[in-house]
Amino acid sequence: MARQLSKDSADLLQAQTPQQRKSNQKFAKDNTAKMGKPEGALKKKQQNFKSPVSPIWLVLLAFVVFGGLIFELISRIFFR
Repeated sequence: MARQLSKDSADLLQAQTPQQRKSNQKFAKDNTAKMGKPEGALKKKQQNFKSPVSPIWLVLLAFVVFGGLIFELISRIFFR
């Protein structure tokens, strides 16, 4: 008797790419190292803060805001 697979269970049986297999093995290794340890004993990975806005856009924004302010002050001082 042949076993019928539904569409959902067939998706679970697909082959993994080497990159996905490597990621899964690393995750499993990290999880087995954590088993049975209290949360306080686990080292937290420190993530460096990365600004969501690139420095180029910040410089451009500062130029537009402060440049406009400077030009407005110059025009008010010299061209009353």
